[in-house]
Amino acid sequence: MPTEQENFMAQALALAAEAAAAGEVPVGCVIVRDGEIVGRGRNRREEKQATASHAEMEAIAQANERLGTWRLDDCELYVTLEPCPMCAGAILNARIRRVWYGARDEAFGACGGVTNLFSGGGLPPGAGGLFCRAPGRRKKSTLRFDLRLL
Repeated sequence: MPTEQENFMAQALALAAEAAAAGEVPVGCVIVRDGEIVGRGRNRREEKQATASHAEMEAIAQANERLGTWRLDDCELYVTLEPCPMCAGAILNARIRRVWYGARDEAFGACGGVTNLFSGGGLPPGAGGLFCRAPGRRKKSTLRFDLRLL
């Protein structure tokens, strides 16, 4: 039986498939609060011809609107690809407490792939709760990739 995290990542994967079908880089994202999805997003850079139209940015904007606040400190984010520096910055600013991602991005990843914006001091109070605090520590998944909680 799939875990709750696998179910949410499956929702993000479905959004990534939509992005791929639309000719976008296949990235999907969901934001969850208390077991309920409050924001969904997929890459739309080509469709909108907008640099910031990443899946995470779309999901954060939807969660802000739905919850009526910019603070998402009681939320978790599930994304199919490691967030880039722009999205990692938005995640930190939104105070999202946990990030799960499916695949490491060796080109632009900002959660350890190239750099790690989630390490070091000075993080917002809600940015804690990091699972992958030590190198090599992983949560294994029955999906075709490892899920990592940062």
